[in-house]
Amino acid sequence: MSLILATQAPDEPEIFASLQGEGPSAGMPVAFVRLSRCNLSCTWCDTAYTWRWEGDNRPHRSGETYERKANQVTLDVADVAARIEELGQRRLVITGGEPLLQGQALAELAEALPDISIEIETNGTVKPPVRLDIRVDQYNVSPKLAHSGNDAELALIPERLDAYATDPRAFFKFVVAEPADVDEVLALQHRYRFKPGHVYLMPEGTDSATLREREAWLSELCLKHGFRMSDRLHIHLYGDTRGT
Repeated sequence: MSLILATQAPDEPEIFASLQGEGPSAGMPVAFVRLSRCNLSCTWCDTAYTWRWEGDNRPHRSGETYERKANQVTLDVADVAARIEELGQRRLVITGGEPLLQGQALAELAEALPDISIEIETNGTVKPPVRLDIRVDQYNVSPKLAHSGNDAELALIPERLDAYATDPRAFFKFVVAEPADVDEVLALQHRYRFKPGHVYLMPEGTDSATLREREAWLSELCLKHGFRMSDRLHIHLYGDTRGT
């Protein structure tokens, strides 16, 4: 079985060691693997090279499209597992794109890495296969709010959000660009009753200045509503670059 990965450079899969930059595991040393393809299309997506190929007319604020061959590579699961093990980390973050689109191959990858903790970053719309789910230690679920540009019927699927809301492994990370976005988070919190302490608000931004500016007012909203705040540590450390 094989996996379709994003690339750091042509033919170089995006598999690397770094510090987790977001959410409940922020600051932890981890291995990352970034998969290609996504079923949603956020207008502010900072990994549009995983889905916005030449000819794709889904909107993105940059207007940039990417040549598929240079930004996508297919590897055998065994090859991916070996590259991850070479990094020497005890925790793996699987991200995308939307990684659960390749759930069956990910299950095989997880089985090949029995001594590594698995953390999956997902938009919350795709059901993981049971074979994978039993090997996942943490889900970082990032439902997309209206400002993402996705239709709610595609981005906010009640059955999936109900399932994650009752899963103690699931944490919710909402990307917030302006204070009004938090009203939407509050409505979702009321509807799905996310576990206390499992909801993070994270500023949208791909540079330190923007993140700091938005964190100034977002921190006050977290205090007011009892949410946790997530920074984007990797942006401050490395900038908006691949393989970090």
